[in-house]
Amino acid sequence: MNMSTGQYQILSRFFSKQVLLDLITNGSNNLYHSCVNRLLQEDQVNSNSNLGVIKELYAISERFYRNEYFYKNTILNKLLLGRHSIKTTIALNEVPIDKSVADFILINGKAVLYEIKSEIDNIDRLNAQIENYYKAFDTVYVVTHEGNEQTVLRNIENDNVGIIVLTKRNQLSERKEAKSDSSRLINESIFKILRKREYENIIRRVFGKLPSTSAIMYYRECLSWVNEIKPFQFYKMALDELRKRNISHGDEYQKIVPYELKFPMYFAKLRGADYLKLDSFLSASYGG
Repeated sequence: MNMSTGQYQILSRFFSKQVLLDLITNGSNNLYHSCVNRLLQEDQVNSNSNLGVIKELYAISERFYRNEYFYKNTILNKLLLGRHSIKTTIALNEVPIDKSVADFILINGKAVLYEIKSEIDNIDRLNAQIENYYKAFDTVYVVTHEGNEQTVLRNIENDNVGIIVLTKRNQLSERKEAKSDSSRLINESIFKILRKREYENIIRRVFGKLPSTSAIMYYRECLSWVNEIKPFQFYKMALDELRKRNISHGDEYQKIVPYELKFPMYFAKLRGADYLKLDSFLSASYGG
């Protein structure tokens, strides 16, 4: 298949929670059909199920366009589902930290942040991103491709950052182990990641009560109280709260959701009836 990289960009839009939920609900989606019409041959579609067609589209991404989605889906499958337990480990996606957005975070006994630099990314802002990430998390990896490994190694200014390479065979190979560094943690950066009930739980644990102030001043007062806690202590309590976000996945997620869709469906908050719809859609013949 002879196409420029730009012609595969539609795959980034297709492999998204919104499009896939639309397919589950309505059984059809214009972007889905556009992907099929642009990227697949007739023999890849005729008499194929929707699952078969999605596998063909994912195979194209694997071969020609290993974008951020491909990396995230690989990390989730191989680390969260392959190495850890979905019941004891939680994944977070696109977490704002100061002026950066962390691509992917896994939290169990500890937290590990993964910053993705795929074949279609550049590393111009990498050091600034890493500096922000250490304000809220103590372990950071850059996940990149083999052709980029040495460039990342030469350019990273923080020696504690680890490096993982997504190999040509789509294996995650740790090339440099990350070292934990809690010296840069800043309470305010951690605080801004938490939901209201999460930082309130921490304040109750430490102070035995919540601030008594006006609604307008409440957030600022909570932050003021939190800033009295030692950063590493606050960090550990924040991780305890973040772990409680663990999304409840039953056997349906493991049995029905295919490898290619594990990442978006993890965050889709599907219920029993939704899994039945997903199974029905995947089993149905592609309707064009």
